[in-house]
Amino acid sequence: MSKFKTSIFTEMAQHKQQKISEGKEMFDLSIGSPDLPPPPFVLEELMSAVQQRNHYGYTLKGTSEFNEAVAHFYKRRYTVDLDENREVVQLSGSQEGLVHLPLVLVNPGDLVLLPNPCYPAYQTGADLANANVYYMPLEKKNNFLPNLQAIPIEVAQKAKIMFLNFPGNPVPALPTKQFFKDVVEFAKKNNIIVVHDFAYSELNFSGEKPLSFLSIPGAKEVGVEFNSLSKSFNMAGCRIAYVVGNEHVIQALSKLKSNLDFGVFLPIQCAATKALNEGDSFLKENALFYKERRNVLVDGLNTIGWKLEKPLATMFIWAPIPNGVTSLQFTLKLMDKAGVVVTPGSAFGAYGEGYVRIGLVESEANLELVVQKIDEAKLF
Repeated sequence: MSKFKTSIFTEMAQHKQQKISEGKEMFDLSIGSPDLPPPPFVLEELMSAVQQRNHYGYTLKGTSEFNEAVAHFYKRRYTVDLDENREVVQLSGSQEGLVHLPLVLVNPGDLVLLPNPCYPAYQTGADLANANVYYMPLEKKNNFLPNLQAIPIEVAQKAKIMFLNFPGNPVPALPTKQFFKDVVEFAKKNNIIVVHDFAYSELNFSGEKPLSFLSIPGAKEVGVEFNSLSKSFNMAGCRIAYVVGNEHVIQALSKLKSNLDFGVFLPIQCAATKALNEGDSFLKENALFYKERRNVLVDGLNTIGWKLEKPLATMFIWAPIPNGVTSLQFTLKLMDKAGVVVTPGSAFGAYGEGYVRIGLVESEANLELVVQKIDEAKLF
């Protein structure tokens, strides 16, 4: 437990509450939780399923209908073939699986490759497994992709897992097919399991088809991919997700899960199955919502002097901050002077310093107010 300190998110929440108690209006763009509801047909399915008297027992695992829906979704959206019986496992949210997987794949002292900055759950999983970590910097000069050539040979040969996340959180970068091909080759050469977090797969504004790691030839031999309904279908509180790919890894995680939990509430599974089978048009609409929010916020901030680039995916802006202050100092100043809450880049690792993460989790009207508040604070 000594590895789990009070997180920066707790500190931010406390500072926010202090400001609210002082009567200050706060706009919270720090947490990546969708403010929009699931599509109506999913809500209707959930309400109907909740009223079924036989839907209140243990589910133990994903239903066959859910697993089939995942397989069909992957074939339809990403041109990836999956065996729903051997290559799909349902999760109580992707974070649960991401944190538990290192317990399955590494022994204490083994080496895990993590991007830096990265979603904190990857570090948590490595810490729970008592693994050692080698950080792969995500830097603008490399388009925020890890430089595989820069990983020392002795590190690569010792590594058991490599975590990747594209499109990413906190850095909304997109991969290329060539990068993923290089990852497959690197993993095969060094006997590494690749864990790709694809939770933001459908929040893509690039005009290109979302690129699944498993769509690359040979990827299923070396890796698995996590995906979720939290962001794609605005079902974050439902806590339902899945991991697909390499059969041996999937079955090992399934074995661990059978000793840890009793499955996801059946009505939620019914709603998720409906979403996966019938939600393609909603996914397009939902991505457009975030694209418009991105445009409102980035265009507005550029107008007042905060020079930002428009990300091609996800619900986040990875924003460079002025020189001379740390990301935490800038974040606190933004809260104090503008009433706007963002997340300091340092919360995601040392290479996050110099940036803040801004979530597109308010309406366009509120994002316009955010720009106005920052402008009035004279921070730029």
